[in-house]
Amino acid sequence: MSKFSFYIMPCMIGFIVFFGLLKKVPLFDVFISGAKEGLTSTFSIAPSLIGLVVSVSMLKSSGALDIITSFLEPLGNLIAVPKETIPLMLLRPISGSGSLALIDSIFKSCGPDSFAGRVASVMMGSTETTFYAIAIYFGAVGIKNIRHTVPAAILADLTSFILSVLTVRLLFTKSF
Repeated sequence: MSKFSFYIMPCMIGFIVFFGLLKKVPLFDVFISGAKEGLTSTFSIAPSLIGLVVSVSMLKSSGALDIITSFLEPLGNLIAVPKETIPLMLLRPISGSGSLALIDSIFKSCGPDSFAGRVASVMMGSTETTFYAIAIYFGAVGIKNIRHTVPAAILADLTSFILSVLTVRLLFTKSF
């Protein structure tokens, strides 16, 4: 890391303050207004977040994730998805922290340079926590009708999961 990168944030803040003073903006009033708006946004999205966290916790602790994983394992074998990454495929669209815990366990059990470890790494980098993002962003602006967002996002995640396996196969194995 460059020795100059340490100064980026203080310089940005200084630039914003300087520019605000130059434009004669009441900086403290604008800051307080922004803080109030942030707090209001936090309270408006809290129910969605709490519901999402409780749902993920129930899915994991009830054993439902294990049951769904074992049910999908034959399909995963058919399309050459490592069995260790199937729970990651299920949890990644829902929970970022849950996904990080799963990828950590994949790294510990298989190794980061294993096929499963590499596939999991590509999956984590090429997918999004779909439902978390929808809950946060749509909830923050008050959108109730999400129309085609969920099907399109799930299709994008599914595409990323499949292409993660293909990419690792093509780039890190000698035979396809």
